[in-house]
Amino acid sequence: MSSSHGLKPEMEKQMKATHGRIILAGIAGGLSMNIVILLTFRLLGFGWNGGGILLESSSQSKKLIAVWTEIKPLPLVITKPVLIIIGLIFFGIIHSYLFEWLSTAWPRGFFNKGLRFSGLVFVMTFLFWEFFTPYNMFSEPLHLIALELVFWACIALADGFSIAAIIDRRI
Repeated sequence: MSSSHGLKPEMEKQMKATHGRIILAGIAGGLSMNIVILLTFRLLGFGWNGGGILLESSSQSKKLIAVWTEIKPLPLVITKPVLIIIGLIFFGIIHSYLFEWLSTAWPRGFFNKGLRFSGLVFVMTFLFWEFFTPYNMFSEPLHLIALELVFWACIALADGFSIAAIIDRRI
């Protein structure tokens, strides 16, 4: 007998389990991005109470500093961080569905797939972001953009490997 979707009940049950695993992987990816952002951008880049290298560098763009510290409204990540935390978890879920869709064509293995997906996220999201916003809009100096790209690479690796660990290894 088939369900309302035209699938056999066993197949529908299997698909729900798959969706549950993908969502779990996405939550893990989103949480890992949040944690690594906290450790990189917040702790090192901006500092717990200001004073981080991205705000204190004498070569930093005055425009970028003003956006983060003076121009109202301040970024939501400062004024309402819970919204950004939830948003990153949502992006993690989207990433996990993309991983599930794309990774079947990639070389086997947790490490290979996690690294490949991390590279994809890094290039398609974070590299573009750094070029278009800090470089283009704020005239941020290249050495600070390079530091931010190291931070973003760590964030992409945390996301990619968290998702791969749950989906590919079937934890």
